[in-house]
Amino acid sequence: MMKLRKQVTVCGGAIFCVAVFSLYLMLDRVQHDPGRRQNGGGNFPRSQISVLQNRIEQLEQLLEENHQIISHIKDSVLELTDTGAVSPSGQLPFRSANGSWVLPFDGRPTFLSVKPQDCQFALGRRGQTDLQMLDVYSMLKFDNVDGGVWKQGFEITYEAGEWDNEPLQVFVVPHSHNDPGWVKTFDKYYTDQTQHIFNNMLVKLTEDPRRKFIWSEISYFAKWWESSDMHKQEAMRKLILGGQLEMVTGGWVMTDEASAHYFAMIDQLIEGHQWLEKNLGVTPRSGWAVDPFGYSATMPYVLKRANLTSMLIQRVHYSIKKHFSSSRSLEFMWRQAWDPESGTDIFCHMMPFYSYDIPHTCGPDPKICCQFDFKRLPGGRVNCPWKVPPRAVVEANVAERAHLLLDQYRKKSKLFRSKVVLVPLGDDFRYDKALEWDQQYLNYQRLFDYMNSHPEMHVQAQFGTLTDYFTAVYKANGVPHGARPPDYPVLSGDFFAYADREDHYWSGYYTSRPFYKSLDRVLESHLRGAEILFSLAVAHARHAGMEGRYPTSDYALLTDARRNVGLFQHHDAITGTAKENVVIDYGNRLLRSLQGLKRVIINAAHFLIMKNKDVYRFYQTEPFLETDDRRATQDSLPQRTLIELDQSGPRYLVLFNPVEQDRLCVVTVLVNSARVRVLTEGGQTLPVQLSAQWSSVTQMSAEVFQASFMVRLPALGLAVFHLYDSADSPMTLRSDTLLRLSDRGQTIQNMEPLPLRSQAADPLPFYISTQSLTLGFSGTSGLLMSIRPKDSHQEVKVQIQFLTYGTRSSKDKSGAYLFLPDGKAKPYSQKEPPVVRVVEGPLFSEVVALYQHFQQTVRIHNVPGVDGLSLDITTMVDIRDQSNKELAMRIVTDIHSDDTFYTDLNGFQMQARRHFLKLPIQANFYPMPTQAFIQDSQHRLTLHSAQALGATSLESGQLEVILDRRLMQDDNRGLGQGLKDNKKTANRFRLLLERRSYGNKVVDSGSISFPSLLSHMTSAILNHEVLALPVLPKKRGVPLLQTFAPLRAPLPCDFHVLNLRSIQHPQDTNSPSPYSALILHRKALDCGLETPNPGFNCTTTEGQLSVSSVFRNLDLQLLQPVSLSLMYSSPPLANESSVSLEPMEISAFRLKLR
Repeated sequence: MMKLRKQVTVCGGAIFCVAVFSLYLMLDRVQHDPGRRQNGGGNFPRSQISVLQNRIEQLEQLLEENHQIISHIKDSVLELTDTGAVSPSGQLPFRSANGSWVLPFDGRPTFLSVKPQDCQFALGRRGQTDLQMLDVYSMLKFDNVDGGVWKQGFEITYEAGEWDNEPLQVFVVPHSHNDPGWVKTFDKYYTDQTQHIFNNMLVKLTEDPRRKFIWSEISYFAKWWESSDMHKQEAMRKLILGGQLEMVTGGWVMTDEASAHYFAMIDQLIEGHQWLEKNLGVTPRSGWAVDPFGYSATMPYVLKRANLTSMLIQRVHYSIKKHFSSSRSLEFMWRQAWDPESGTDIFCHMMPFYSYDIPHTCGPDPKICCQFDFKRLPGGRVNCPWKVPPRAVVEANVAERAHLLLDQYRKKSKLFRSKVVLVPLGDDFRYDKALEWDQQYLNYQRLFDYMNSHPEMHVQAQFGTLTDYFTAVYKANGVPHGARPPDYPVLSGDFFAYADREDHYWSGYYTSRPFYKSLDRVLESHLRGAEILFSLAVAHARHAGMEGRYPTSDYALLTDARRNVGLFQHHDAITGTAKENVVIDYGNRLLRSLQGLKRVIINAAHFLIMKNKDVYRFYQTEPFLETDDRRATQDSLPQRTLIELDQSGPRYLVLFNPVEQDRLCVVTVLVNSARVRVLTEGGQTLPVQLSAQWSSVTQMSAEVFQASFMVRLPALGLAVFHLYDSADSPMTLRSDTLLRLSDRGQTIQNMEPLPLRSQAADPLPFYISTQSLTLGFSGTSGLLMSIRPKDSHQEVKVQIQFLTYGTRSSKDKSGAYLFLPDGKAKPYSQKEPPVVRVVEGPLFSEVVALYQHFQQTVRIHNVPGVDGLSLDITTMVDIRDQSNKELAMRIVTDIHSDDTFYTDLNGFQMQARRHFLKLPIQANFYPMPTQAFIQDSQHRLTLHSAQALGATSLESGQLEVILDRRLMQDDNRGLGQGLKDNKKTANRFRLLLERRSYGNKVVDSGSISFPSLLSHMTSAILNHEVLALPVLPKKRGVPLLQTFAPLRAPLPCDFHVLNLRSIQHPQDTNSPSPYSALILHRKALDCGLETPNPGFNCTTTEGQLSVSSVFRNLDLQLLQPVSLSLMYSSPPLANESSVSLEPMEISAFRLKLR
């Protein structure tokens, strides 16, 4: 090992010398250049400009050559070092003069080389759009003027002869909105209503070929299909292939768009589309999203990449609907804000009125439209609130009825640019009784027959599907399907926050039930990890001819998890807006899938780490590894698995790194002995920091200890470590713990073996530090006050505060959906000062402030690279004894962010936000699925989040996030319950302070902004924690294990492997086909922030990737570009070809690996 370290040092030195020498040569050449003479007054003659250009080009070439030399040396260094998990060297950690710990560290050089071209995208020009949503917000008054019969709109008029030359085309589109869980559970809805909708549909659509229907939620359709006989299936297939029934969107659910992560949004779309492809062979063309509470710009991108051509949305702020209606901009091309061209455009239709129900879809007057909802005929269970009931259409009244309805159709048509009008006909769980099918279809057919047989009415009315409507719009405009019709506007931006009336903003659900929003993301990380390991394990098993011995039936567990994660993306699930018993049902499904995924991961890891695959045996009843943690019930927090050490020999630990880059980080496990010693696979002893497991606020456990150690893990790989109970473990260092108490009377027991001191708290600030950061804390509150990066002399004020919002005293109060605060937040206060724990040690230091309703842990890791550059913050929240209160965490800084801040959309892209004083507090909150930041010319402060929550910035220099909300009443949106089932919830964050690099002082105040490379990596390590899987002790001893490093070379560090998903077998649903889908996302980077060493080799390649050279020890036998939901295939590429992705692009490929 010593010899290797020497070689590494020599090579490291060589790299340094080469770098310095080549820079010297460059400068030398530039300096002796006659073309460099200063020209008086600074006006360069043309000739000199071209000389300068040549010089610059030469410089660039030299830099490139230099880069290649260094890369060459780097490669030889890497060849000298081991491929697996290299550990810190054997020298002891020691404390430097300034009190921070200096750690031994493997001398492996790490490289950061981002090509300048890969920075250009963030600086480049954008395509101009007609409607930028941030500008629309700035411009609108948001006054709520009474518009007459269309309360939130205006009076619509038309001239009698407008349709004389081109008759009005009317498409009435029957639909039934089926929530996969809301007031009832998914199964109860299915039993009570949904199955009857399908069974009646079969009979009633067959009665008349002119009848049409659309369906959206594949979760329900698949359940019906799987319980139906072949005759029913055949009849349904006929209706679909004959165009009477259209599958719209075709996702597993109609996903929420505020809190959902793009991994899950795409995954539930794939799950629905794969099901449709396998069982029906149909490909959806149009998107239908009538019920999500606001819309994200990520969805049009995803639909476009899945080859859909058109989409529809409904729940948009009433002021925006009115504005778009008045300018006839309800149909537009929706373009990504970052798109330099028009490649991401998709045609979008926005419904103009209040709701998707029948009273609000035939035209502007609900009193009239309600008369044409024939389920509400007198004698039924539903009636019209406007007091005029529908009348059955008969010979005697058909003329009057048809003219009354046509008047509404014409008025609605006036809000659009074409003479084609869309009239949805349906509502929640409609068409579940045969009678309703007859009432709607027979009465409407009589109206259509009358209209169509009277040419003087200048109308052609019929039942249609959604795509029938869109096709007619394209045809009327003379453009191909999906193309932009002449003069139609282009829009960029999103549609949050949503208000349906008055100041009722639906911004509460961004945080509602945060426990499950957090569990969802844990499950997504496990699903992605399990998919990747399963695909790799099956490919390696095939490669070794051992397919028969591998448990490929684990595929059924993957399917179950995909479907439960998919189900939870539904807009009443992840949103936290379902009834309590439905929430429990979702929770049980999520927990069951989490346990299943842990099994898939364990089984794959078992196979992949076996040194000698011949001795591999799989026993269903005898897992090889234990899980990293356990959850007792669906609503309890995880308990880490305890690794029991004894004198008899080592315990083995397998660490899984789900991130696609090598990872240098601190890992913590629970052990039953303070005499722990950790060794790498190669037998090197690692420094360990031993700290307490707390059994109460001031009490340490005497039986259980936390052992933390620094590891380097291979990308997407598995590394093996040995743990011993060993009397002589000089590398195991104990944390130093100080309790700051306000009360002299509290007694502290000093437990051996960990030192514990206590002192009376004083108001002076106190500090903890690592090699990278020094943090200041308030002596009184124990909360963060400042951050000082190691090479800076100034402390940056970063102050954390806790606040509470109440709700209004008037009739309208906050609930699961709505946030209606009673004014500004009030500082959180409690009678007793908090207990504050300060833990310091060589690998990490932390401060824990323990309050009545929350405890906050701020921890910093003393490791080089990503893991050591941000603050790891966990806020444990428990507000179960509160009433109508919301707990917020606010970060206050001196950053001059003015009224601008940025939140992400679905973890996919950043969206600029502005705080508007003209809007109420609740209107200024936005979803924050993964991050929010503020910035000025010097700093950017990013709050990364491991769960979706609502966030805002109400003053310059502030970021604020709502952690939990407990509300005692319903908010009148149909749920019929408050939010009273709060859990003890762990909210996890990373706080990253970055400096603008010199010469990059200009901050683009436009709507486009991207995270830095460091920020992307910080988000990745927060969202994909290392899984620590102990090997179960074996009577016969444990076979030889080795590190599994699947990648042959590092991926470009702006590439994210979104998934490597095994594709279903065409016949056997419980096993995989030989194919898998590789889904890649190339991230866009803001290079204008200082980039410290990330702790791993990081290079970019201008979007090029040779897929055949990615995976070690596997052959690539097929490389085929496919659409995002795998439905459309392009011709296969040569196996050796490179694929190329633009910044921000998500692309999918069908692979055959073996």
